[in-house]
Amino acid sequence: MKIAVLSGKGGTGKTLVSVNLAAVAKQSIYIDCDVEEPNGHLFFKPVNIASEKILIKIPVVDETLCNGCRKCADFCKFNALAYINNKLLIFDEVCHSCGGCVLICPEKALLEMEKPIGEVQTGASENVTVITGILNPGEASGIPIIKKLLKDITDNKGVSLIDCPPGSACIVMESIKDADYCIFVAEPTLFGVHNLNMVHELVTLFDKPHGVVLNKCLDGENPAEKFCIEKGITILGKIPYDNELGTLNSNALISVREAEKYRDMFSSLLQTVTKEVTT
Repeated sequence: MKIAVLSGKGGTGKTLVSVNLAAVAKQSIYIDCDVEEPNGHLFFKPVNIASEKILIKIPVVDETLCNGCRKCADFCKFNALAYINNKLLIFDEVCHSCGGCVLICPEKALLEMEKPIGEVQTGASENVTVITGILNPGEASGIPIIKKLLKDITDNKGVSLIDCPPGSACIVMESIKDADYCIFVAEPTLFGVHNLNMVHELVTLFDKPHGVVLNKCLDGENPAEKFCIEKGITILGKIPYDNELGTLNSNALISVREAEKYRDMFSSLLQTVTKEVTT
């Protein structure tokens, strides 16, 4: 069972929900797909970490074969190639490794070489296997790392929690495409509604079953709850605005391992999600 946890922006409690659901399960895998700023490992503090470099292919030019036709530069929509002063320049930092320039070169002057863009770390934290993707600063895309992260859990028969990047960009799409269920984490504000609507539209486009966890709930009107009712979105649970929970989270402590009341709360949430997935 692969459960993706999303939010329209950072700070809604996405990692809080992901980490605690993974920790409360009997056995689970936690996958941090927020490769630009992963922080799930700060909570789990995994041990016995194994690391694997992630490589992509980027073009290199054989200047003895290049005739300056510029077909490769014209093809590249990311402006990673330019022909200046009778020389082909390749800007690795913006190359998206599509390989199109190599295919289109009529002189076969472009070849491919491997370049590291980050790594995947795998470790253990009690009942949880923790898999973390880390993108090197300045790289154009984390999608190759996310592909590797999710490939590693293809055969898992237990619970896998996918902590997605915030927003609704292509790296989020890659993170949810094989998920069995999507959980939105939303704040009780008008801004929270805007971001909830953004990820709801994305998940609807992918035709994924989904529900919402309303975080930081206060007494009184909750715009996010109203939005869910109007849209017919299942409300999986509500997490109250809680100073103790906030303190544990800000200290990078896993709440379900610190207090029974939080273990009960997230166990109930996991049971609700499991029921949604299996019915």
